[in-house]
Amino acid sequence: MTPDMLVPLLAAAVQSGTPILFATLGEILTERSGVLNLGVEGIMLVGALAAFVTARLTGSPLAGFVAGGLCGAGLAGVHGVVCLIFLGNQVVSGLALTILGTGLANYLGTPYAGQEAPGFTALALPLLSEIPLLGPILFTQDPLVYTAYLLPPLMWIYLYHTRWGLGLRAVGEFPEAATAAGLRVKGYRWTGVLAGGGLMGFGGAYLSLAYTHLWANGLSAGRGWIAVALVIFAFWRPGRAMVGAYLFGGVMAFQFRLQASGTPLPSSLLLMLPYGLTILVLVFSSWRNKGGEAPAALGVTIEPSE
Repeated sequence: MTPDMLVPLLAAAVQSGTPILFATLGEILTERSGVLNLGVEGIMLVGALAAFVTARLTGSPLAGFVAGGLCGAGLAGVHGVVCLIFLGNQVVSGLALTILGTGLANYLGTPYAGQEAPGFTALALPLLSEIPLLGPILFTQDPLVYTAYLLPPLMWIYLYHTRWGLGLRAVGEFPEAATAAGLRVKGYRWTGVLAGGGLMGFGGAYLSLAYTHLWANGLSAGRGWIAVALVIFAFWRPGRAMVGAYLFGGVMAFQFRLQASGTPLPSSLLLMLPYGLTILVLVFSSWRNKGGEAPAALGVTIEPSE
């Protein structure tokens, strides 16, 4: 593969991986608080539709992006009500959220199918975009990609170098001890659920406002499930999530390039590549770490005395 072919492929990998990165970071934040949310796919779709419709009505991609995050947080709030107030099963609630979000987005979005909306376009960063090889790949992207670059280090600082991040991790590991230390367990878990849902909604908003600039039913195409798998691959660490998201983005971009080049391989087989890689990643992660890095209270509905 020549550099002229490699650079566009890697640039496309960054674009393909960005919505996955947003969603993965949102799931990491949620799971660090001890709440398992399997509704990522539905939240991304609702965020994508909200962003698309808002951008069409207002003409502002930024307003659409914010609306996508707010609707993602709102749908995640439904999960919070079920699990944190009514103490429902987190797995069942998350799966129901995926079904609800997918059905809602497809029903409300059908009139907009195939239509376009104003979105974000590439913005080359001065000086950085002129760096050989890296410039065209990393620094000739849209503003949302640059925002995504900043999120993993900011989340790492929050989780490991602030008292609030320490409290969030404590609640996800030992809620009884956190309560004894005077932390408001419910407050921290609500923070993880809502902030994580907002990031998932941003991931969906990226799909409709920057990746495609149009609406189509099923726009997320399984990216939410890939994000859930990437959390395990990343061992709940933001930095590794960034690597994994762009790795999966590269596989997606590669299979699209193969289809466009007229390869004799069946298109259905090429479409399987990202999801086959997801299975391999889960197997490798389970063999490598055996789930030892997962928050100890993840998925366990606990009501500590406060």
